[in-house]
Amino acid sequence: MCVQKWINANRVPNVTIYDKVLKVLIICIKYHIIKVPIHTLVSLGTMEIIFMARKAITFGYCRVSTPRQKIGRQINNIMAAYPDAIIYQDEFTGTRMDRPAFQNMMKQVKSGDTIVFDEVSRMSRNAEEGYALYEDLYEKGVDLVFLKEPHISTSVYREALNTGVPLTGTDIDDILNGVNAYLKRLARKQIELAFQSAQQEIDYLHKRTSEGVRRAQANGKRVGCEPGRKLTTKKSIEAKAVIRKWSKTFGGSMKDTECIKLAGISRNTYYKYKREMLLEINELVSSKFLYL
Repeated sequence: MCVQKWINANRVPNVTIYDKVLKVLIICIKYHIIKVPIHTLVSLGTMEIIFMARKAITFGYCRVSTPRQKIGRQINNIMAAYPDAIIYQDEFTGTRMDRPAFQNMMKQVKSGDTIVFDEVSRMSRNAEEGYALYEDLYEKGVDLVFLKEPHISTSVYREALNTGVPLTGTDIDDILNGVNAYLKRLARKQIELAFQSAQQEIDYLHKRTSEGVRRAQANGKRVGCEPGRKLTTKKSIEAKAVIRKWSKTFGGSMKDTECIKLAGISRNTYYKYKREMLLEINELVSSKFLYL
């Protein structure tokens, strides 16, 4: 209310703009985010105040599509170039766009922030949606950095769009305007081609993999795990250790619902691991009785 009275007393024009500013001010003052004189704050626009309350952040995004791929390389590359980057990572995504970590990151990203990718294919496997996302983030003022393809980072893209042939003030400017328009279209086309190339590379890899599987099957070789064979992963080992220690079934003190939350796995996965552990115990007991 004090800020509003100050605005009214000083007859600040375009008060409707300051409705949003006041909300930002209340949050900033409440949590002691900024300490700036009121007259300075009111003289600024909404975006400037937001940037004063929250500095620009550098995010890093990493993604792998299959269990065989290692995400550590991407993380190391990003952290080497941007040590202060906040890393978000998705694993085993395939070609899906509903990536939870990516969606969480997008909720945090604001104008002025930077998102770093190890390569363009980590942003999207689909060329059309990837280019649309690129353009959307660019228009929102978010900088995009691609370590393996620096020529399509938004800083280069922005320079290409804003840099053209200087006009002369003569009739020849009609031709130069056409040249500048062509250069801008060329810059946009370069971004599209980068996403299309990434998609073609993945599509070609999938094709070769499918051909290899069919060839192996034709030669009588087994493809994939044998029926009934368990797939042991780091995640399953860690989850089973938690279940073994805390589940009441194995002498612990926690109910199944509590143990599921602690292990950080789904209900179906929890009971699957539990069945496997009980089966292992039964097999071990049976083998001991055989030797008695």
